[in-house]
Amino acid sequence: MCTRKPALRFILVLLSLLLVLKFNVATEIEDELEELLAVDEEVEREADGGGDKLSEAEVLSKAQRIVIELNNDNTERVVNGNEFVLVLGYAPWCPRSAELMPHFAEAATSLRELRIPIVMAKIDADRYPKPASFLGVKGFPTLLLFVNGTSQPYSGGFTADDIVIWTRKKTGTPVIRISSEVEAEQFLRKYQKFVLGQFDKFEGPDYEEFVSAAKSDNEIQFVEVNQVELAKVLYPAIKPTGRFLGIVKSEPERYTAYDGAFTVNKILEFVDYNKFPLVTTLTEMNSIRVYASPVKLQVLVFANSDDFKILLDPLQDVARTFKSKIMFIHVAIDDENLAKPFLTLFGLEESKNPVVAAFNNGMSSKYLLESKPTQSNIENFCNNLLQGSLSPYFKSQPVPDNTEASVHVIVGKTFDDEILSSKKDVLLEVFTPWCINCEATSKQVEKLAKHYKGSSNLMFARIDASANEHPNLQVNDYPTLLLYRADDKANPIKLSTKSGLKELAASINKYLKVKNVKDEL
Repeated sequence: MCTRKPALRFILVLLSLLLVLKFNVATEIEDELEELLAVDEEVEREADGGGDKLSEAEVLSKAQRIVIELNNDNTERVVNGNEFVLVLGYAPWCPRSAELMPHFAEAATSLRELRIPIVMAKIDADRYPKPASFLGVKGFPTLLLFVNGTSQPYSGGFTADDIVIWTRKKTGTPVIRISSEVEAEQFLRKYQKFVLGQFDKFEGPDYEEFVSAAKSDNEIQFVEVNQVELAKVLYPAIKPTGRFLGIVKSEPERYTAYDGAFTVNKILEFVDYNKFPLVTTLTEMNSIRVYASPVKLQVLVFANSDDFKILLDPLQDVARTFKSKIMFIHVAIDDENLAKPFLTLFGLEESKNPVVAAFNNGMSSKYLLESKPTQSNIENFCNNLLQGSLSPYFKSQPVPDNTEASVHVIVGKTFDDEILSSKKDVLLEVFTPWCINCEATSKQVEKLAKHYKGSSNLMFARIDASANEHPNLQVNDYPTLLLYRADDKANPIKLSTKSGLKELAASINKYLKVKNVKDEL
């Protein structure tokens, strides 16, 4: 009995340990099971020899199963146990996460077919905050590449093709080499935009700069050939020289040759200035790249799909004239996230008709085409923009009727006449509708206007800074009270909005010689 008890206890302990180990192992491999099943499914379908074509939903479902789902148990092991891991951090409630996830899954399928040695993984950062924090996920969606456990931020585009190109470059394949016409034709069917390099030999300083540029670029696939015949398949207009570089795009301006020095910086500059179409349609997915363009002059055309179809051909003709100097962007006018913030800058957020506007991102200036958006008007607008002769646009509400007003309403269009050019002293209240303290200040201004209503040389006025702009009105705090003296309009005096009525009246009397004041405060 005594000998049996220890033996029984030992067996029970051993069984418990085995159960624990089994549970831990199961949690570690359950994610891989789905991946293996996806592989088996693909093999089975291929073995069937051309059965029914997979539907789009089935393709997406299969792609999503290839992506490993990270959790509390497997995150560190997956990230630290593989040379390359691309992680998507997402939140179920995030619309941009939902938009990116199918692209990420499609990229996972393509990368596996290309036999790129990378693990594609995703993590629900809401459900698993601790491992998400360990990975460095701080916003949604977040893409991070881990190389032997060390992370680096993702800096490519957000379509499936963009993710594949960026990942191939970061895992050791910055340039695709083509050796036959069959390969060239297959490449053309797959890639709509690429940079072509043709070299007699894949060696030498120029070739090394080309490869370095391919590694540094984050968006476009670079391809190389060493035969002119192969280069002509990809770029028919190529001339038989020993060295060539050009960019190909699937648009009317399809081919652009490079004629500069073969240095990394010059090649990348050429790519940056020529990688976008003649007219780029702005989306959530490409917005970061568009805003980061080195082309600082940008013309934005806000229009619905029907109006844009009419404008596209003439707009492309204009864009061709100003290629690499002005970037042309189409924005769907009814897009709340993309169009409205821009249109609000012009006070045109409710517009339904096409709007042509321009920005100089280097100077934070904005311009508006105030005539009909015909080809000639747009071209003249762009010429003046390029020459720097356009007057910046300042938004304004319609001119109001102040005939019976004790406090005049000033708008952008009347600021010069009623404030700067007026021979009167002016107390101007600058407010916004969303300002919490503006209402109290407005009531004080109305009482002051009543107090000084007998004065012939003092005018009270207010301007809504959210809907009106003027280059000489630079106010960031609301409400603001500015006292413009008749003899020195260039240097308004800022009065305290925290003062009482008598204190404000004393300040006015201090700076101005006010006549015919009768009412008591």
